[in-house]
Amino acid sequence: MEMRRNLPLLIGICFLSQMGGFMILPLFPLFMEEFGLSGWMLGMIFALFYVGKVIGGVPAAALYRKLGGKRALIFMLAALALCMGGFAVSKSAIFFGLLRLLQGLASSGLTVVVRSIIGDGGSVENRGLYNGYISSSEGGGMVLGPVISGWLAIHWPLSVPFLLVALCCLIAVVTAMGIKDSTRKQSVSLEASHSVNNHHYNRNQNNRKNVPPPAAPTTESIQAISHPVTMTKRPLLIGYITVHALEMSAYAVFLTYFALYASQVMQWSTLAVSLAFTIAGVSTLASAPLVGFLSDRLGDRLLLCMLGMSLIGVEVMVFLSTSAHLWVYIGMFIGGIGGACYMDSFFAHIGDHVPEANRSSAIGKIVSSAEIGSIVSPLIAALLMETSSLYAVFVFNLLLIVAAIAVQAVMRTRYRVKQG
Repeated sequence: MEMRRNLPLLIGICFLSQMGGFMILPLFPLFMEEFGLSGWMLGMIFALFYVGKVIGGVPAAALYRKLGGKRALIFMLAALALCMGGFAVSKSAIFFGLLRLLQGLASSGLTVVVRSIIGDGGSVENRGLYNGYISSSEGGGMVLGPVISGWLAIHWPLSVPFLLVALCCLIAVVTAMGIKDSTRKQSVSLEASHSVNNHHYNRNQNNRKNVPPPAAPTTESIQAISHPVTMTKRPLLIGYITVHALEMSAYAVFLTYFALYASQVMQWSTLAVSLAFTIAGVSTLASAPLVGFLSDRLGDRLLLCMLGMSLIGVEVMVFLSTSAHLWVYIGMFIGGIGGACYMDSFFAHIGDHVPEANRSSAIGKIVSSAEIGSIVSPLIAALLMETSSLYAVFVFNLLLIVAAIAVQAVMRTRYRVKQG
């Protein structure tokens, strides 16, 4: 019941925050001109955002466990509002970079908290669908955000879009106040204590029967209770991190350099670039619930992840092959479906296979660790742009996508062997 109450509020929160995030993306080429930034400096500023995302995931999981989803959401959204207000008054590249660092912290935390709420409140039968609704709401934000900012950038100073984004974040804060935290709390220490008590009870019973008691639980056995993702499952956790790192690396390169590629190589206007992001958002908005439903019914979530990455690769190949608006927009639509396939199925798969007591912690580790790739990839892309061309940047992007698909294929094969 709580999940049904919270889901519409989570949808609204993700819509507002994602709309704000995508409103500012088409503005970065304009900031390059205003601050006189080189491609390398732009890459550094974007890398600071992902440094924040690396740092933010694990603390956000701890905050979620300590304060609950409601307070954690309010904290993250308030931090985002502060960042956007700061962008509006930023007068230097250094201050802008520091704000991007804080934005990364809050953005990573928001992802961890929202996906943890879905994972804890959902089940195997509906996690794909619930994650689909979240992805759809984020797609809706992608639809409106770039169009609004593209129009505002033509008629108003650059500070105006950022102030509007700050307002959106404040509205999301008010929305988060309606979230109801789950009353079911699980404590690892209590589980371990319960196990020890059972042991003493069984020992007393055995003593009555003159049967030697079983050995007392050791520190290692209690640690095994406390940490479901242990030695036997650590390779699986590393696999999750590797896949998500490759996907987020490719996504970071796309977000950092597509607007620049479109404006400099394809000679597109800011409005045309904004429309491309909008079409990708429409695609995600329309397809995510259906994809999530299929993920629940088919059960093979990793296969849908691989399909999603393949469709994202098609998107990149299209705009590398032509600058014709129609074909690029079709590619963006396909890529939007791919993003929905990946995100819906990936987090639903984690929710299915990580125990609830350790789920938010695992999501935090995956999100934070994966963002290391998002730090490195824009820097490598910036180096490629300086030494070669923007075209080489997106060839690198394609290689990241292919690597992600390959790792997922190996994971899926091993997982199916273990099931069989």
